[in-house]
Amino acid sequence: MTEQILRIGIVGAGGNSRLRHIPGFQEIEGVEVTGVVNRSRASSEEAAKEFDIPRVFEDWQSLVSDPEIDAVCIGTWPYLHREVTIAALRAGKHVLCEARMARNLAEAQEMALVASEHGDQVAQIVPSPFTLGDDEWIASRIAKGVLGNLLEVRSRFLNGALLDPKTPMNWRLDSEMSGKNTMVMGILHEAILRWVDFPDLEVTATAGFGAEKRPDENGELQPTVIPESLQIVAFPSSGPRLVYDLSQLHGGEPENSICINGEKGSLLVDLAAGKIVLAVEGEEPVVRTIEDAWDVEGEFVRSIREGTPVTRTNFTDGLKYMAFTEAVWESWNAESAVPVGQ
Repeated sequence: MTEQILRIGIVGAGGNSRLRHIPGFQEIEGVEVTGVVNRSRASSEEAAKEFDIPRVFEDWQSLVSDPEIDAVCIGTWPYLHREVTIAALRAGKHVLCEARMARNLAEAQEMALVASEHGDQVAQIVPSPFTLGDDEWIASRIAKGVLGNLLEVRSRFLNGALLDPKTPMNWRLDSEMSGKNTMVMGILHEAILRWVDFPDLEVTATAGFGAEKRPDENGELQPTVIPESLQIVAFPSSGPRLVYDLSQLHGGEPENSICINGEKGSLLVDLAAGKIVLAVEGEEPVVRTIEDAWDVEGEFVRSIREGTPVTRTNFTDGLKYMAFTEAVWESWNAESAVPVGQ
């Protein structure tokens, strides 16, 4: 028996939609990308022409409510994630939402609540992509005690993208578009949570800015609100401490890494170099190339067709990194330690 065609509508045909989502869906047998809407009619038509998508919608509301759309892929910036996700779920659609989950924890909580009320529909967040092919291996090294008792998990994301005070403000620096999401903190934290548990985490954060104002897309100066440099130290009730050093005001060589330090050795996930190095005392280092195991669209479709649970990333796990994001924001603003809630 021929499987029923699954019809996907795209809300937001930006970078990741073009690079990953649209081609990914079009490669799956029995799946059709049948509609698209972007920020303007012209950009919607451009995407439709590029990917041979038959229908262009005037607005996202029309696409979400259309009875000939079965599932919605939301590729917009975070400012629309809550609104489109909730509308799509209430319209009976399955939802794949781009990361970050929302602008803040309150929006993410509302999304999760509505998703729980529509349990027969798939609700998935695009996962942190860095280590999809290596998460199981990393987690198993830790679970087997290869590193011994864990002491700390340290993440560094350093570059000079915002050293120049005249560097314009993009959507990631616009709090209206991005909310409290800061640099790559959320997706780094999501990946780390796949390997290590941090019960009852309490965070202390400090933030810095390279410029008080930056020009927007129209050249008008706007105040900077989202940190351009962020340092975090977090302590759980048990287990390793967690340290983040994130800055786009860095004048040296760029870094993007996560290092897990234990009493017996360390495991370095060097995202910039694309490799993992496991160094245990008395043994030869193990070097592993980071694998690109992207199958987000495939997992989404399998969850719809076969009823398999979403693992990367379900809304519950999305709430975890949004709760961390919220606590960090509160901490650097209040200049005090803040517990991570949910």
